[in-house]
Amino acid sequence: MLVEINNQTKEEIDLGLVKKIIKLFLRSRRLNNKEVSLAFVDDKVIKKINKTYRNLDQVTDVLSFVGENNFLGEIIIDYSQIKKQAKQFNHSVKQELIFILVHGLLHLVGYDDATDKEAEEMEKQTKRWLQKFY
Repeated sequence: MLVEINNQTKEEIDLGLVKKIIKLFLRSRRLNNKEVSLAFVDDKVIKKINKTYRNLDQVTDVLSFVGENNFLGEIIIDYSQIKKQAKQFNHSVKQELIFILVHGLLHLVGYDDATDKEAEEMEKQTKRWLQKFY
């Protein structure tokens, strides 16, 4: 299993924790032979990517792009959004980061949140992962 992380921000992010969560997630899904790429970016970059690929001219916290074969996909996280949302939801930055990271990973394995029911299931799955770290 290969996990590539690219921190394009000036923020100090616990990349060891991030890698650990990704590896545990992949093992739990028996996806040990898969590769995942993760990039941390800022508002400007994620807004541009969101506009290009989803035609949404707005900032978002996470984008997931499903890969093929051994490449499970790529997750792009806006770290400044993580910090804002942590404050907004009265979470620690670490807790919000784990929540959003697992949310992105769930998208890579086929979960969607287009409907209320799907979003509810994703939130339930994500909260289970949070409990492992808190």
